[in-house]
Amino acid sequence: MSFVRATELALAVCIATAFPPLAAEPSAGGVSMDSLFWDGPLGVAFEESAATFRVFAPRAVSVTLHLYGQPFEPAIASYPMEPASQGCWDLSTVLPADARYYAYAVTGSPGAVGMYDPAEAVADPYSRAVVTENHYSHRGRTLLRPPGPFDWEGDTWVTPNPEDLVIYEAHVRDMTRHPSSGVPDSLRGTYLGLCHDGAEGGLSYLRELGVTAVELLPVQEFGNLEIAYRDSSTQVFNTWNPYARNHWGYMTSYFFAPEAYYATGQALEPGGVCGADGRQVNEFKQLVKTLHRDGMAVILDVVYNHVSQYDLNPLKLIDSEYYFRFDENGEPLSLSGCGNDFKTERPMARRLIVDSVLYWMQEFHIDGFRFDLATMIDDGTLAEITHRAREVNPRVILIAEPWGGGEYDLGAFSRLGWSVWNDRIRNGIKGRQPGAEPGFVFGAFLSGEDAASVTNHLMGSVRSGGGPLLWPWHAVNYLESHDDLTMGDFIRISLGLADPHAPVGDIPRHVRLTPQELRIHRLAALALCCSQGSIMLAQGQEFARAKVIAQTTAPDSMVGRVDHNSYAKDNETNWLDYDHARLNRSLVDYYRSLLRLRKLYRGLGGAPPELVSTWATGDSLCVGLLIASSKGGDPGDLLVILNGAPRTIQMEMPEGDWRPLVVGERVWDAPGAAVGTSLSLPRTTGALLIRER
Repeated sequence: MSFVRATELALAVCIATAFPPLAAEPSAGGVSMDSLFWDGPLGVAFEESAATFRVFAPRAVSVTLHLYGQPFEPAIASYPMEPASQGCWDLSTVLPADARYYAYAVTGSPGAVGMYDPAEAVADPYSRAVVTENHYSHRGRTLLRPPGPFDWEGDTWVTPNPEDLVIYEAHVRDMTRHPSSGVPDSLRGTYLGLCHDGAEGGLSYLRELGVTAVELLPVQEFGNLEIAYRDSSTQVFNTWNPYARNHWGYMTSYFFAPEAYYATGQALEPGGVCGADGRQVNEFKQLVKTLHRDGMAVILDVVYNHVSQYDLNPLKLIDSEYYFRFDENGEPLSLSGCGNDFKTERPMARRLIVDSVLYWMQEFHIDGFRFDLATMIDDGTLAEITHRAREVNPRVILIAEPWGGGEYDLGAFSRLGWSVWNDRIRNGIKGRQPGAEPGFVFGAFLSGEDAASVTNHLMGSVRSGGGPLLWPWHAVNYLESHDDLTMGDFIRISLGLADPHAPVGDIPRHVRLTPQELRIHRLAALALCCSQGSIMLAQGQEFARAKVIAQTTAPDSMVGRVDHNSYAKDNETNWLDYDHARLNRSLVDYYRSLLRLRKLYRGLGGAPPELVSTWATGDSLCVGLLIASSKGGDPGDLLVILNGAPRTIQMEMPEGDWRPLVVGERVWDAPGAAVGTSLSLPRTTGALLIRER
């Protein structure tokens, strides 16, 4: 997610309210908190009829365990816990027969700065399943016994080679919530809806498109609701979010628990709760198992750089001084732009992050992770994630969003052996701002770039060609993500077909692509699908998805306009409309055909770097990439030609019989007839050819 968000301007007030200034580096009984480390179990463990509870609360003077029959009714039993060692508190007890939930109440030492409130019991930071109130405070209770054993039926990890990764960035709810998905009403917008087979949207759509991995926007339990809009009675005066919602999920509350709202039968109605019976655990496992059966890896978008802003987050109420970052004046840091930067370098914060990653791998068979604002995670924690995760699964997929907190460093993650979101190809091919900073597909180079820059992007932004990455397989090449404008709307605005400052009058007309738009989309798609490394599509990119702010009961003055930041909207603004996929079926088919070719010809994504070279076309805005074949590899050499120029380019072909796989809008099922000694390529089109051995 973007670390700077105009809508978050009021957060400074909220941060000051949430975290009082600190006086000095905290200690626990005169011992530096950085020296404390509990390496035993945390959370709850069972032995016959007894249960043992453990929680790390280094500066607490008392911790009380509350047990509940109903989550938000008075406790049916309460027990004082005992200090163990290294800041841990524990208790073993026989559970009352009707106990179903638990929480902790923590009292801090006199004079300790923090958010201690023993009157406010909080769920366990190591909760495996949580029930939460439908309120911005997101009050939670931990389920004592989440649902019973799940039958994985022999399922295990699915981890394609990097060059075989075709990632589809998807939001669980968006994928099937719209009626056009064809998923049954009771399943729309849920884990089970996404793995429902035989419908227009969801699983069948992903399978037919040809993706090999699904990257889910956050599914760790998060704060769905935000401060009421323009309500002066709340702790912060919300002037920026008329929906008072957090739809994307980048506000984590519990790092081990699946998001309950995406389970069947859940709603966010005021006064209600989500997750009471824990069904979210097994329903999420069913989604993973189903995607694995279709050969798709499951990657989670995880947020360890900050936590939810407004909730009764257990880490805040157990010890905010321990878990969060403050400046030299004792003021809380918000370099994430989200209000409470997580102090990942603390020993037990680091342990929590690593434990969480391993838990999702082992308990849920997760194949990989995309780390939000990864430069805000300290080097020691990154190194331990790498080591421990690869101990469990040597082929685990680790992807960084390589910026955040004012830092930007693709190379650092490449040196760590991680993949990165490669924004260089995104900016070079598409551009940064519609109209103002166009990219290659609009017949221009970004400031400071040239044809060599574009070919380096296609080669995986490797250091040998002037890029930051050690190897092309460290690049996750993409043109669109959940952030900012969709690719479709970027092109519409760039061409003057949409006005970002005025409502869209006719949405189907706005969505339906003109011939000029189609040419640009196809050229961009060919560039992406022929780039070295992994590739990623954002949901709906393949049909030039539009995000138009939907009619709503929320007091949103921007209704009808193109949306560049839809993080708060759980409505038709974000839900995929598969009728729009039908409107632009030719582009969907084009993407599907290119992904089929990428699977057939491994050199399109995974050629050894020494076999990839530039090929001069005679025009700076028409670039070529020659991919030599190797013994045991593709059946011939491949030539990628991308004409971004606003004119037809006539070029002499390299020696040999070059047979087309793609020219312009046409894609061949098998190589076509040889093109001869020259090729004429119209403006804003591309070609892919093979010289068979």
